[in-house]
Amino acid sequence: MKMVTAILVFLMLFAPPCSSSAMPDYKDALSKSILFFEGQRSGKLPPNQRLKWRKDSALHDGSEENVDLVGGYYDAGDNVKFGLPMAFSITMLGWSVIEYGRFMGSDLNHAMDAIRWGTDYLLKATAHPGTVYVQVGDPNADHSCWERPEDMDTPRTVYKITKDNPGSEVAAETAAALAAASIVFKKSDPAYAHLLLQSAIKVSNNGCIDSANLFLEDGFNNKYRASYTGDVPGACPFYCSSNGFNDFLSAKLNSTQEFKKNADNFMCWLLPEISNAHVSFTPGGLIYKSKASNMQGVTANSFLLLTYASYLGHSHQVISCGNVQVTSTTLRAAAKRQVDYILGDNPKKISYMVGYGHNFPRYIHHRASSLPSITKDPNHIKCNEGFTDYFYKEIPNLNILMGAVVGGPDVNDQYVDTRLNAGEAEPTTYINAPLVGALASLKGHPKVVEV
Repeated sequence: MKMVTAILVFLMLFAPPCSSSAMPDYKDALSKSILFFEGQRSGKLPPNQRLKWRKDSALHDGSEENVDLVGGYYDAGDNVKFGLPMAFSITMLGWSVIEYGRFMGSDLNHAMDAIRWGTDYLLKATAHPGTVYVQVGDPNADHSCWERPEDMDTPRTVYKITKDNPGSEVAAETAAALAAASIVFKKSDPAYAHLLLQSAIKVSNNGCIDSANLFLEDGFNNKYRASYTGDVPGACPFYCSSNGFNDFLSAKLNSTQEFKKNADNFMCWLLPEISNAHVSFTPGGLIYKSKASNMQGVTANSFLLLTYASYLGHSHQVISCGNVQVTSTTLRAAAKRQVDYILGDNPKKISYMVGYGHNFPRYIHHRASSLPSITKDPNHIKCNEGFTDYFYKEIPNLNILMGAVVGGPDVNDQYVDTRLNAGEAEPTTYINAPLVGALASLKGHPKVVEV
């Protein structure tokens, strides 16, 4: 998340399972990747909700602090609203629309709806001066129950950051999400865009905001510097800031040349043809970094490869990876291999996107998906009943969470379709968000060409 966010701040300046012989249906995958976010919605659902098996949930969030924190997104297969991954997801959806909205067609409005659902919540979370509400729900209590969000009876504990308990990472990411979304809505809804920008400025707590340096030295997240994992008890071990908070601040470099050098090196690391010790690949060619939710790195890096390729192509530049000259086409080809792997061009011939093709995960680690919809079973399903009657039973999930991308296979390209393995079987908003932009780019230019 941190590398993507740092690059974002700078760049604001300026069908069946597929095989190697079949072109993936990027349009279908794009539509479904956006639809996934409707399955993650919290709060009062709108009349145009397309995933009808989801219903209203968490309608009293924030009440213990006498604030309105209804809405937003559940981050994954649980029922907690974590501010850091939510803000990151909105940042990436915003960047995706800014870069590739012109290729989204009828899905553009759905993508903007997904962004607005998140920013409406972030506006609530940042409405009180000197405070940013960064989490709703006790994660330990939540994770000890297997309940659909409509039945939730675990504590909806509210966590916040203030000048006395700062959290630089989540403050900076929240400001980035609001600022990116303000660009998205600038033409279609200028009043809303202005509100978003003003909220981003307020979170940064400076008198002005500049696209080259979103977080100025006297900003909230700069002035009150500290890692939120130390001040928000519920943040870790779920979303720990393992490298500290500096990556989320102004990401200042001495020159654009220094940035380009670092960015070029990062692109080189993502190419399997270039020997390096920074990035690993499975035998099937998938970028592999983590046993848990590995696809988040795959989708984020695919987005970066495609976006940097676009900038290289438009500026007629190449990258020097040692003695190898790398072009825009090289980067696009590398990203396409990763996205195609997700969609089925892999050793298991399985689509890791739920609902895409015929062979996809049926036992994803997701409460709402695995439990019966409240429309079919209105009886309250208690905490432990969810485990005994559904989680441990070898029955496919009862609701298709269309477009959800799971954590993905292991280092040997093996995947066991079971709810018990959360690291591989759980979908998240921050896996899908960068994939939206990558799919839109490939939809616009499905063949590997200079663009």
